[in-house]
Amino acid sequence: MKSLEQFSGPARVVIDHVYPAVGGGQFPVKRPEGETFHVTAHVIADGHDHLDVVLEHRKIGNKRWEASPMRDLGNDEFSGQFIPPEIGRYEYRITGWADLFRNWHIGFVKKSDSGDSKISVEIDIGAEMVIQAVKRAKGADAKQLKQWAEILGDHSRDLTQKVSLARSSEFFDLVRKHPDRSLQSSCESLQLMVEREAAYFSTWYEYFPRSCANDLSKHGTFKDATTRFAEVSRMGFNVVYFPPIHPIGLEFRKGKNNTLVAAGSDVGSPWAIGSSEGGHKSLHSELGTMEDFKQLILEAELHGLEVAIDIAFQCTPDHPYVKEHPTWFKWRPDGSVQYAENPPKKYQDILPFDFETKDWKALWKELKSVFDFWIDIGVKIFRVDNPHTKPMEFWRWCIMEIKKEHPEVLFLAEAFTRPKRKYRLAKVGFTQGYTYFTWRNHPEEFQAYLEELTKTDVKEFFIPNFWPNTPDILHEDLQNGNRATFMGRYILAATLSSNLGIYGPAFELMESEPFPGKEEYNHNEKYELKNWDWNKPGNLKNEIARVNHIRNTHSSLQRTNNVQFVECDNGKLLAYLKQTPDRRDQILVVVNFDWYKPQGGELSLPLSELGIGHDKAFTVTDLYDASSPSYNWRGSSNYIHLDPRKAPAHIFRINL
Repeated sequence: MKSLEQFSGPARVVIDHVYPAVGGGQFPVKRPEGETFHVTAHVIADGHDHLDVVLEHRKIGNKRWEASPMRDLGNDEFSGQFIPPEIGRYEYRITGWADLFRNWHIGFVKKSDSGDSKISVEIDIGAEMVIQAVKRAKGADAKQLKQWAEILGDHSRDLTQKVSLARSSEFFDLVRKHPDRSLQSSCESLQLMVEREAAYFSTWYEYFPRSCANDLSKHGTFKDATTRFAEVSRMGFNVVYFPPIHPIGLEFRKGKNNTLVAAGSDVGSPWAIGSSEGGHKSLHSELGTMEDFKQLILEAELHGLEVAIDIAFQCTPDHPYVKEHPTWFKWRPDGSVQYAENPPKKYQDILPFDFETKDWKALWKELKSVFDFWIDIGVKIFRVDNPHTKPMEFWRWCIMEIKKEHPEVLFLAEAFTRPKRKYRLAKVGFTQGYTYFTWRNHPEEFQAYLEELTKTDVKEFFIPNFWPNTPDILHEDLQNGNRATFMGRYILAATLSSNLGIYGPAFELMESEPFPGKEEYNHNEKYELKNWDWNKPGNLKNEIARVNHIRNTHSSLQRTNNVQFVECDNGKLLAYLKQTPDRRDQILVVVNFDWYKPQGGELSLPLSELGIGHDKAFTVTDLYDASSPSYNWRGSSNYIHLDPRKAPAHIFRINL
């Protein structure tokens, strides 16, 4: 039982059910830069007094709170909002107090209307309230309030004059401007992370710089990689992501297709980081110099691209850390180091860090310094490999420390793990996360998954990034699919999520050969150089460019949480709307999940949501069709037909 001193005493206002809040306020809610942040709360007091409630907010590190009044919605619920002025970390709280002056004033007006004989007593009470307000005011306000207090307190003055003054709106507004907040209550402060636009709208293209030489006898360089920028930009991507660019170990180097014994010419896996050339703060010498990499970043910017790199916190046996900091690794009784395992898989070329080491503080600081190093070089986006295999509290500390100095830095969590782990990573600081998009195969599965991501509390902290393929993942649908499969999957990713990525050029070339019995590419580029024919006839580059152009020119597709599914009488079809809040941009997408046969169905459009009258005619234009045909529709029920041999989807602009 609490002691009496632990209770709030005469402070009568209670604040409850503040929304949004993540983890009771221990983790930040996330919002994009420039967006209005809406907050609701239950604010309760005994009796019938009117309450004043404000939403207070400030950027973390600032001393002064800004306040926005909250609107009374009735039934003890209040709503408020503010627009954070810039990216970074904020805190917000609800503060409320009984509005004693307003409560007095309501009673005073009623009594003066009824001709109450004791109205002079009410005037004296009001005068005392104004005297107290003088103490809280400054400048001209204080001077005016003092003058009014003297008038109200002067018993020689005409009562009618004093009543008229006390009833005036000017008097009422100025006194309320300086309320008595001595008995106010505030909830615990909550956190808000405001991210730059790229956190919410990004189109990633992954490729291996070392395969850009177009000659299997040569190792590609950063300079070779820049020759792809013009085409990647033309296709409408805005982020180029490179697998690890660090030195690759020699000890236990893996051969082609992950074989245990490497030939002398095998280049190894970029994720096997570290050699005598250096570790996580060094570059693989065959890719180029640090000046070459800095020039690559500049070249990317000229093409409207931002460079993302991979950070994988693991080491080869010949990484400098192993000799310099042996306590950061687990050592077996035979004197060997424990390598990474995920039975039955074994990764002899990779050593995991021992985060339970007694030297954990030094380990944490060094790993954070890896990010700091590349941020100083000019990298602002990191794709982090397997973050769910490292302590959550390490990420919470590391990312939040980095965000203090560099709020513009973004982190993508590559974590194909259980949902609660994935969501915890988002809570502790990761900007975006990989998802289960790849393994959703049917319309009802997609609808259920998107509603989990966008209609539950998950939307307050988890920003999804949809990838149809990765170097590690060649889904069965793509293994056995056709052109419609690849483009249908791409359209789903591009229009359901505002963040997406592909591993290229494997995707646009429709590479589909799996390693026998696995959901992986055969002759995997992770372990060998590839000589891609980037312009192979029949590629999907123009179709992808068309979809990306639609994304880049339609703001409704630049957010994820605005998806609304549309009823269709054919279970093979998935239909959904994307809208801007003002309805100026409205996109309707219909995807045929039968990649081989035509399908048709009747849509039931929510006309009220579209701002369309029940019997009003309107047109829709198919933006995905190169000829951009328009169709005349009327009412909520409209028929659509999709032949996958021509197109797996419609992307309609609704014209009002």
